[in-house]
Amino acid sequence: MNLSSRTIAILIALLVAGVLTTYARIGPTLPFREAFLAAGVTVAACFLLVYLSFEALIFREINGIYAGLEHIKRKEFKKLSSKFLFRPEPVKRVRDEILLMAERRQQELDELVRLQALRREFLADVSHELKTPLFAAQGFVHTILDDEDDDIDLATRRKFLSKAAASLDTLDALVQDLVTIAQLEKGVVRMRRQRFDLIVLVREIFELLEQQAARRGTTLELFPPTLPEAGLMIVADRNRIRQVLVNLIDNAIKYGRDHGRVVVSLIEGSRSVRVAVRDDGAGIAPEHQGRIFERFYRIDKSRSRESGGSGLGLAISKHIVEAHKSTIKVKSTLGEGTTLEFKLNKPKGTLPAAS
Repeated sequence: MNLSSRTIAILIALLVAGVLTTYARIGPTLPFREAFLAAGVTVAACFLLVYLSFEALIFREINGIYAGLEHIKRKEFKKLSSKFLFRPEPVKRVRDEILLMAERRQQELDELVRLQALRREFLADVSHELKTPLFAAQGFVHTILDDEDDDIDLATRRKFLSKAAASLDTLDALVQDLVTIAQLEKGVVRMRRQRFDLIVLVREIFELLEQQAARRGTTLELFPPTLPEAGLMIVADRNRIRQVLVNLIDNAIKYGRDHGRVVVSLIEGSRSVRVAVRDDGAGIAPEHQGRIFERFYRIDKSRSRESGGSGLGLAISKHIVEAHKSTIKVKSTLGEGTTLEFKLNKPKGTLPAAS
């Protein structure tokens, strides 16, 4: 049974007053009215004495502990002048605060452990990603440098140098992506918002990726077929949204099925346009869907490396979309395909149009 200090004080006071009143009533010296008055005075006196004794001897110390917990919780380690006396159930309050703080600290420790594991995984991934093109370029260059007898003809030299240059270009693209994602995470990159036609942008990207899609027999489609002739104006950073769409459509071509379809849907709402990129590939298992936006996370590592890319495209896309006050979502069913979608705001007032 949980009793507060006030309840205990009242019970003790009533008990003492009852004993004294009974004794006084039985005795011949006090009439009923004086006995009742004596009982009231006794109850008040006993309550104050017992309650103040609890506060002075026990709860003052507990309130000091509670005040210290308040300082820690507020991250104020200097002495504060706070009054904690005469608050009910201080022991229960201290217990609850300690349990709450312990739960929060455990959550922080779990998060630190998770971040440490992600850090180790990231360092291992970035080391591997940097090592692959670097070792390839190093091997081609040293092969030419070590040829002291000119056994390698000019055509072979040019071939080796071209492969070394391609590896260094891959390395440069990886470093640039790392710089970009670091700047996006720090908020250094500012979005240059302007009005532009989203339909024109998507068709421009289709032309850019047309040959890549043709190599796999993939059909690029824009949905719905009857889009507004006046265009679909949105407000966003055109270059950054172009980067997002290139990443999403490129991934849809790579991981969709051969001779399949990649559909880009532009669904107009009252205040925004929903952009969705859908493929008909193998789909993504539920346990992977929450991690595909992590840096260097690959579901099928062997196929991903064969397809090229730095492994940072989706992570960069996620940060760009979030910088536009939106969220990129994934919907996928195994054997049916994957859809990645986000929203972009339509113009409200007068903004400069993209050139």
